[in-house]
Amino acid sequence: MLKQKPKSFDGFVQALTDMGFEFKDGKQPAFKGKNQKRFIRLRSLGEGYSKEEIQAVISGKNLHKSKGSSAKAPAPKQFQMLIDIQAKMAEGKTVGYEKWAKKFNRKEAARTVILLKEKGVDSYEDLVALTDKLTSRFSELSDSIKAAEKRMVEIGALQTHINNYSKTRKTYEAYRKSGYSKKFFEEHRDELMLHKAAKQAFDQLDGQKVPSRQALHEEFNRLLVEKKQAYGM
Repeated sequence: MLKQKPKSFDGFVQALTDMGFEFKDGKQPAFKGKNQKRFIRLRSLGEGYSKEEIQAVISGKNLHKSKGSSAKAPAPKQFQMLIDIQAKMAEGKTVGYEKWAKKFNRKEAARTVILLKEKGVDSYEDLVALTDKLTSRFSELSDSIKAAEKRMVEIGALQTHINNYSKTRKTYEAYRKSGYSKKFFEEHRDELMLHKAAKQAFDQLDGQKVPSRQALHEEFNRLLVEKKQAYGM
């Protein structure tokens, strides 16, 4: 602990030096204790420990935030990945961090076991069975979502053809009355091509009646709801 509150960052450095720490200045300021092999960068200690943040605290502009403090506590996750302690130690973490990480891993491992038991998983075989079940369910949902998306695209295209057919019907009737005049066709090429594309799309319905706009609208909305529900599972 510091005997007196430092009045500047240099005073902070001097106080730690008096306690036996070695300081290395530069773009990444770092300290090293007597029994440490590597320097520990201030920024590696997390929020609240950069040179600028320490200076702000010393000057009274900010309050110090330790690693454990936060304005909003994050919502706990069901599972958290265990810490690779060896990798972290190779990065220069302290012995204190190693002790904390081991404790953290033990807690997470215990919590994972509890959560698995709540899911009815009491053995490795149960875990494999649950994984297979979830994988199969995911595959089913994926196929269902793909089918819904494909049909929604088809509905969108069919709605476009219905609209185009309606808008160009009078032009096509006039074209037919002209005896399929080449001159009339060239003058109304775009409309007649849209009309032809719409009729070809209707022919692909295999004799089924062209659905109404209302029916297609209702089917599209139903598929949209089913798709959202599938994504939420």
